[in-house]
Amino acid sequence: MNHFVYILKCSDRTLYTGYTNDIKKRVLAHNSLKTGARYTKARRPVVLVHFEKFRSKSKAMKREWEIKAMTRKEKLSIIKNIRIK
Repeated sequence: MNHFVYILKCSDRTLYTGYTNDIKKRVLAHNSLKTGARYTKARRPVVLVHFEKFRSKSKAMKREWEIKAMTRKEKLSIIKNIRIK
């Protein structure tokens, strides 16, 4: 099973970082009326701007916390330098 860490750009231009094992389903959930994170519910629509794939959940979770600890400038640098394929 694959595990993903992702960054969303919200409608208010803030960035949201999360973890999932199904990236497409999770982005749809963030934009759904009934599901998604509390933070993104008030900031829809959201757009996937970056993701990284991992083979283990523990590595993905560690990376999620690394990204969450970064400054906005550092997160924007990741988004700019690593394109979604």
